[in-house]
Amino acid sequence: MDWTALFLSLRLAGWTVAILLPLSILSGRWLAYHRFRAKGLVEAMVMLPLVLPPTVFGFYMLLAFGRNSPVGDMWLRLFGHQLVFTFEGLLVASVIFNLPFAIQPSQRGFEAVPVEVREAAACCGLSPWRSLWKIELPLAWPGVLTAMVLVFSHTLGEFGVILMMGGSIPGVTKTIAISIYDRVQGFDMQGAAIMSATLVAISLATITATFMLSARIGRRLG
Repeated sequence: MDWTALFLSLRLAGWTVAILLPLSILSGRWLAYHRFRAKGLVEAMVMLPLVLPPTVFGFYMLLAFGRNSPVGDMWLRLFGHQLVFTFEGLLVASVIFNLPFAIQPSQRGFEAVPVEVREAAACCGLSPWRSLWKIELPLAWPGVLTAMVLVFSHTLGEFGVILMMGGSIPGVTKTIAISIYDRVQGFDMQGAAIMSATLVAISLATITATFMLSARIGRRLG
């Protein structure tokens, strides 16, 4: 069992969830409540990572954040090392690649909040922020929670983007998915099976906990 790779994957998934949680709430709410001419285009751009092959997405990440890019050059000047083939580079790619999983379920959650409820909150003098935290978010929380579970699980199992953006540097960019691939390439089927079963167990436990928490929240709101 490659514990270093597993802990690195859990760390990457945790940071990705932490960054995307507020973005999921704010972006999902904004897309749910606002109507504008380019909304379809914006939603299509958000969903684009979902339909692109991971290697294609990873290739464009390399172009966008490599040493010869403006962002990569700025990062090199500020921190003294390149962004690609680092944990920070993996995190940037992971956040962007998981945008569809973070935003769409939250958007659907906020769309399910009745308009009358939001209008009643405004009539009661609640500011938009107080309405969000006191009224809307508790009602839309199952969608937000689903988004975070999808982000966490998808990050744990991501392979193509991670390999393109970070390579396979032990302790730095070698995640559990890449470690499984390396074990298979080395004909270590037992090691690959153990790590694969561990990922399945973690994903199953996460999804089960989500269903239980969603049911508890539903009973409280009911």
